[in-house]
Amino acid sequence: MGRKKLKWISCVLLLLAVLVGVAALSLGIGEISIPFFDIPRLFSEKESTEYAVLAYIRLPRTLLGFAVGGSLSLAGAMLQGIYRNPLVEPYTLGISGGASLGVTFAIVGGLHLLHAFFLPLAGFIGAFASIFLVYTLSLRRDTLNVNRMLLIGVMVSFISSSLMMFLMSITSSDSLHYIVLWTMGSLTESDNAMVLATTALSLVCLAASYFFVMPLNALRLGEEKARYLGFNANVVIRILFVITSLLTGACIAVVGVIGFVGLVIPHIVRLWVGSDYRILLLTSFLSGSSFLILCDLLARTIIAPNELPIGVITGIIGGVMFVVLLSRSGRKTSKN
Repeated sequence: MGRKKLKWISCVLLLLAVLVGVAALSLGIGEISIPFFDIPRLFSEKESTEYAVLAYIRLPRTLLGFAVGGSLSLAGAMLQGIYRNPLVEPYTLGISGGASLGVTFAIVGGLHLLHAFFLPLAGFIGAFASIFLVYTLSLRRDTLNVNRMLLIGVMVSFISSSLMMFLMSITSSDSLHYIVLWTMGSLTESDNAMVLATTALSLVCLAASYFFVMPLNALRLGEEKARYLGFNANVVIRILFVITSLLTGACIAVVGVIGFVGLVIPHIVRLWVGSDYRILLLTSFLSGSSFLILCDLLARTIIAPNELPIGVITGIIGGVMFVVLLSRSGRKTSKN
């Protein structure tokens, strides 16, 4: 076995161990402390308070952190590969803005009161409509201009934010309160079916992304060279946009706006394991999952018994990490 494969296996095993450890902390730490080794026994004691805390509060939050953190990080890794730009994420392309606008429309229209699945559906429709608009406006004579697409995505994101503020200014106080809480981000989800559906979607999209590992590696060389290698770059990009829109739309609809996960985590993982998408996709997913579960743990314990919005924690930690990375890379460049 080659040295590279041994390194990849070691990285995956390390990240799995970190994920298990962070999940154990998330399940055990809180107002009611639960030792990790008592968790299997407590699941059989359905009349106990500890079982209720585990089954209805902490386990759904941990699963949702696993799914959403992994999904956002995976979406960021794929988009950064398409654009060959480590600063690209769902927010900069307007995907998150479109998903947020779709969810806001659903809340203002009262669709969230009819069924819980209307919010993820509205989020996906908004995300897909946004990326479809960006993609269509970026086409010139059936040729996709990636730089033009990035600029249009930023403008679509600004327009979506403006439309959201307009809707918030004309809606009722109850809907406004719901939208404000939703924009702060939270892993609190009472519908277990929604949690399971989000987890299943994240794993299915992770598996689907591995069908495009070789095209993503080829796109690192540019679209023309990818075509010379036998890949239809336009078709690959369209399919990857659908996958990233599905991931981003569902995540935003379920937990709200959570920034920096799709930007910082793939960037850090790429510096660690390299740019080969055979390992980058899986390690980005696992790292994003661990990061968001840890941020959720901090959000609900740092000022306990009160709880901070998880978007505050991810923004602070992610922003600081990214500034540190940029400053270190700048020093290395100046020394060389």
